[in-house]
Amino acid sequence: MHISLSKRPQGTVGLDVDGSFMAAAIVDGGTIGKVASTELSAGITTDGEVVDPHMLSAALKEFFKRYGLPKTVHLGVANQQIVVRQLEIPLIQDETERDAAVRFQAAEAIAMPLDEAIVDYQTIGVSQGTDGVARERLLVVAARESMVSQLVAAVKGAGLKPASVDLNAFALVRMLADPSSSPGGSGEPARVLCHLGGVTNLAIAVGSTCVFTRPLRAVWSAEDEGAAASLAEEIRLSIDFHMAQPDASPVRQVVLTGPGAADGHLASDLAERTGLDVTVAEPLGRLGTHTVPTDDDPHRYTVAAGLALGAA
Repeated sequence: MHISLSKRPQGTVGLDVDGSFMAAAIVDGGTIGKVASTELSAGITTDGEVVDPHMLSAALKEFFKRYGLPKTVHLGVANQQIVVRQLEIPLIQDETERDAAVRFQAAEAIAMPLDEAIVDYQTIGVSQGTDGVARERLLVVAARESMVSQLVAAVKGAGLKPASVDLNAFALVRMLADPSSSPGGSGEPARVLCHLGGVTNLAIAVGSTCVFTRPLRAVWSAEDEGAAASLAEEIRLSIDFHMAQPDASPVRQVVLTGPGAADGHLASDLAERTGLDVTVAEPLGRLGTHTVPTDDDPHRYTVAAGLALGAA
């Protein structure tokens, strides 16, 4: 007989509201403590966006009660209401001036009214310009505020406490990066991470840094004969955009993640179509799958675990 003195498992909960299912993963002390997932009814989300927050609240409330999950959660987003761009500005030490410079350039580079968006950024490199002035390369993220608010409202409606909102692409890179990789991955080739779930999400990473992400409207289905060709074309377009950036690292590999990665023929098909090395990721990276039930699909939990790992 096992007696637990704790009503709920401890640790940080990452919650991935995928297009066709939702998954939760608890990370505690650098290991996966518990995972759980359930199917989502049609009509709750479309292309990664919440369209019926009341139905999602009800589904989340039942899901968290059934599995006894902690109520503080870390969320992820991946949809067409997110724009990610690289910008370069002079190195500015004053935080207020730096923020103003980023927003000024972002207003020109991002096709979204910034007064309707949540904007954040992170440094991905510093270089010395030909004029001798140090310049900072930034990855800027703009997410439409109404989209984020819909998700947060649905989560709060379930009695949960949203602690943070991250990009699913960042969670993927966090989970699948080599632990020895440095931020920015100086000198390292780039990889395309292709997450095949209810939402198809492409990310390009150099070392442990995501330098580009592009959610696709298409939902991956192995039964669609033209899906592999379409996916290969989307990968080529993403690589072309990446290579147009200053000091872009060449792409050497495509890494497949998500439930759709289990399609045994996809990796070889994409390798033939793209001319790149294509592999299927270990779904939970260095954290391992030993705590995932044998009848469950560990590929469902890559994003959720990455969200929890980042928060932890």
